[in-house]
Amino acid sequence: MNYLITGATGFIGRHLVALLLARGDSVNYLGRQRSRSMDSRAAFHCWNPGEMPPLSSVPRLDAVINLAGEPIAQRWNDEVKQRIYTSRVDGTRQLVSAIAGLKYKPRVLVSASAVGYYGDRGDEVLTEKSTAGSDFLAKVCVDWEREAMQARGSGVRVVTVRIAMVLGRDGGALKQMLIPFRLGLGGRFGNGRQWMSWIHVQDLARLLAYAADDESVSGALNGSSPGPVTNAQFTKALARALHRPAILPVPQFALKLALGEAAGFLLQSLRVMPEGTMQGGFRFDYPQLAEALRQIL
Repeated sequence: MNYLITGATGFIGRHLVALLLARGDSVNYLGRQRSRSMDSRAAFHCWNPGEMPPLSSVPRLDAVINLAGEPIAQRWNDEVKQRIYTSRVDGTRQLVSAIAGLKYKPRVLVSASAVGYYGDRGDEVLTEKSTAGSDFLAKVCVDWEREAMQARGSGVRVVTVRIAMVLGRDGGALKQMLIPFRLGLGGRFGNGRQWMSWIHVQDLARLLAYAADDESVSGALNGSSPGPVTNAQFTKALARALHRPAILPVPQFALKLALGEAAGFLLQSLRVMPEGTMQGGFRFDYPQLAEALRQIL
């Protein structure tokens, strides 16, 4: 298959590109400039975000996977929140418009979303059928998915993957946690009772490829392992994997002081289950946290 990937140079994108190339697919990626770290077999196409993606210069596509977006993990202010929203919602709208202008449309658009779609829900078990939340990130995800779904009007199958915290050694939240935990300075966030949903980066890359490949799959899929844990359980498991203590909790007020409004994202309780994902036949290589951390570390 011939793939186009936006956000290919990011943490998730790098793993996805490696997977696709390893199995013999062709990969194209968009960006401001060619990435020095990208595999030379992937074809680069220049794209300045804010402009229409130059899809007419790309060989006939079978699938588009949309991973582009401003990082969430930063201190928020009005400007940052606008970038988070615009990069996802407006960027997806432009991508869908570019797809609509192609003579030969790709068969499928797989567009990233996030489990933030559901908002802070306590102990409630959340599946793909659960309703959306009402906070900022939930609104971003709802609008993001709505723009992706517009591609159905061009006869394109659309899958939106609601991605949980992605675990891997070379990026994402875990990479940021490793230093304090290795120093014995790790600990739970707040009271530690909030649910954390997560997925191994290799499982996520496989899930994105599965969503593109399987013509029976459409709509929302939860990109989250079937083994969500509380924050306290997560920190204990990580400390155990590193053979370090986890005795220094991070108070809620300290998180809010450091990250402002973005601290709410770390304190949300999201007990997400990939019900629709697994019903479609996808199987996780790393369904439980201990085995995922063992493989990564």
